[in-house]
Amino acid sequence: MLKLGIYVDAENIRLSGGYGMRYDVLRRRLGGGAHILRANSYVVEDPQRLDAESEYRSKLYSYFESLRRAGFKVIKKQIRHFRDEEGLDCRKANADLDLAVDALVQSENLDWVVLCSGDGDFVRLVTALQNKGIRVEVLGFRNVSRELKETADRFVNGFLVPGLLPVEDGERIRGWSAWYDGDKGYGFFHYYDPAEPGLVEKDVFFHVSQFREPVDEAVLGRGDNVFEFELAPSASRPGEVQAVNISVFQERVLI
Repeated sequence: MLKLGIYVDAENIRLSGGYGMRYDVLRRRLGGGAHILRANSYVVEDPQRLDAESEYRSKLYSYFESLRRAGFKVIKKQIRHFRDEEGLDCRKANADLDLAVDALVQSENLDWVVLCSGDGDFVRLVTALQNKGIRVEVLGFRNVSRELKETADRFVNGFLVPGLLPVEDGERIRGWSAWYDGDKGYGFFHYYDPAEPGLVEKDVFFHVSQFREPVDEAVLGRGDNVFEFELAPSASRPGEVQAVNISVFQERVLI
């Protein structure tokens, strides 16, 4: 059985569209049949706010405890307050080095690493792990470094992982346009099947007539846009399904 390590740059994920990410779903969907040997989340806390704001302290500690219940080790980095050369108040907290050192040291016992971050500073870490024979996958949301995405063995768009982020209507699925024929007005969405364990990729037929609102067909020709839709029996293909009630969820998100 493959031995997996999951490393979450929590602040980067939070600020890049992953606020509210379900850590239990992260383990279940990305772990597949592997044995999760390490699961670390690198978080930040503000010591000044901890002392002064009881609500902040309560919410933060509740968040940390939810990560632990999901099976993650919480590694804290405190925010440092300082004044810059112009006398402006600044804050800094960067857990990148902690994450990189841990991943490299712990990789001696790993076959596979999932890095949850869009920070291009991790490109060298990904390469170093790969040079040790380890498969490295990157999961991110918005603002993912193109170089990081291209260096990884696989990039997983967090918006598309079933259940990872809240969906207003639980029946809706997120996917991207894998192919589109503008002359005929139809194509295929690529998505992860929520009924299957792990990340099982599937394709489903769609027609522009099934969009909730008129859509610029140029949007359908791009592979970096995310759509939401439901599955319904196909009227023309017995036994098959098609995408219906379609809407644009996010535009220009790297897939």
